[in-house]
Amino acid sequence: MERFCVSPRRSFGQNFVADPNTVRRIARLSGAGPADRVLEIGAGLGSLTLALAETGAAVRAVEVDSGLAAALREVVAEAGARRVEVVEGDAAALDLDDVLEGSDRWMLVANLPYNIATGLVVDLLHDAAAISVMVVMVQREVGERLTAPPGSRARGVPSVFVEQQGAARVVAKVPASVFRPRPKVESVVVRIERHRSADALPMPPEADARFDLLVRTGFGQRRKMLRRSLAGLVGADGFAAAGVDPAARPEALSVDQWIRLARTGL
Repeated sequence: MERFCVSPRRSFGQNFVADPNTVRRIARLSGAGPADRVLEIGAGLGSLTLALAETGAAVRAVEVDSGLAAALREVVAEAGARRVEVVEGDAAALDLDDVLEGSDRWMLVANLPYNIATGLVVDLLHDAAAISVMVVMVQREVGERLTAPPGSRARGVPSVFVEQQGAARVVAKVPASVFRPRPKVESVVVRIERHRSADALPMPPEADARFDLLVRTGFGQRRKMLRRSLAGLVGADGFAAAGVDPAARPEALSVDQWIRLARTGL
């Protein structure tokens, strides 16, 4: 940071990892190797980038901050990491087809900026089928929301959308002390493995928009029973056909129950 005259920008949710053991642990947990292509988002000054390069994987490192992107290119060049490509841009705005060009199978391994983590994970699961595995470091609270099972108080819209696309679990805890600046919260590493085509939960195309509507509406009034929060969207016959208790609250439902609700009335 001193060398390149850069400092973390709160507007980008930047917290840099300053512990080599932590980034090597994340790289190891990802299982990345020479045969893999890895997308890293929010690469910063390259601590995780270099750890991923050590695995032999081909790394495409995305960084939105132009000052950091320039520093990252220099860091990568000095390390002789020839299989690392630095892409300057906003991951949320980049053309995914361009970013993931060159292979139909990618891994996402990243220390995600706190301010975009949840939305980015959900969007990439929905829109980037080429990403088969995600290993992301996020705030502990975000990790709990992404992995919350039915019945959990942390269960919400992200939990359901992640469960629809894959299997998620927390694989490591990360103390605040390894970051600069030190955040006020702890972090976790979440691993998400996308469902294989043969194992994917059924979702007819015509039900997809209704699924999204029902989940967001239900959790938008999470203290209410479903028969109240979904009034006008699902009637008594619909609940009966889906085998869902209308007196349940949204966090109680599994993703297949939401899918059955979405298929009613079509």
